[in-house]
Amino acid sequence: MNGGRFDLVALGEPLLEFNQTHGASDEYLQGFGGDTSNCVIAAARLGAVTAYITRLGDDAFGGKFLALWRREGVDASGVAIDVDGNTGIYFVTHGAGGHEFSYLRAGSAASRMRPSDLPLPVIRSSKVLHVSGISQAISASACDTVFAAIDTARDAGARISFDCNVRPKLWPLPRARAVIVATMALCDWFLPSLDEAIQLSGKQQPEAIVDWCHARGAPIVALKMGGNGVWVSDGKSREHVAGMRVNAVDATGAGDCFDGAFTARLVAGDTPFAAGRYANAAAALATTGYGAVAPLPRHADVSALLASANR
Repeated sequence: MNGGRFDLVALGEPLLEFNQTHGASDEYLQGFGGDTSNCVIAAARLGAVTAYITRLGDDAFGGKFLALWRREGVDASGVAIDVDGNTGIYFVTHGAGGHEFSYLRAGSAASRMRPSDLPLPVIRSSKVLHVSGISQAISASACDTVFAAIDTARDAGARISFDCNVRPKLWPLPRARAVIVATMALCDWFLPSLDEAIQLSGKQQPEAIVDWCHARGAPIVALKMGGNGVWVSDGKSREHVAGMRVNAVDATGAGDCFDGAFTARLVAGDTPFAAGRYANAAAALATTGYGAVAPLPRHADVSALLASANR
């Protein structure tokens, strides 16, 4: 384990990815996914000191993730191997309506997480703990584990980053709303996407959604709007950051990239608005290649895009 403090520790479910290539419906690129894993890798590529917490199956796919995190400089001392669970898989297909996901995750090792499994020293060494609504949705024990991790992190003085990542196929919307609203009150920044926030709040307009989030306890809100950029608010002032023009081919993982970049910049001392501008550019770059991890940018790439936009 890292001898000092981690800038960011994320907890959740990694999933091996098979992403359909355009123009070849029977061909898939093997990659890596899982929202919180994507987030922590994005932050690591941008210079943050990171760690990941999960359970993997005792299988070849689990070994691929351990090798991935090692290559990306993500500390995996908080990762456990579950001999009775499997590492989850998902497939991405592309059509006229955008990208669609199909999952093989029932009984995954990550869904078998329990509060008693948590590597408490890793959490207590974090400046920020990042959690997701997906981790809360995959099982009751995983949901309990997320709340236990939040309690441990808050007691240790860490801040909490939360992306709701609403997935109606995983749990009923009323339960999702109840759990997510309870978590919003415990977080330091809330990172929803527009379509998810509309489902949760019943509001349609971005500024009304931001108000709704603040009213439920989220101190900082970054409302991700895809190609239309992001709304950032600290409760006193707010700013709309316009989308960046890039040659987008696959939006898989772009929101997770935003989360990692936003958190990395806040830990580095940026204001929420500066962090939002930076993360908006990073997320745009993440759409320029296939898969969730392969196109995640480096700091020099983000800086170059921001500089070109300011010319």
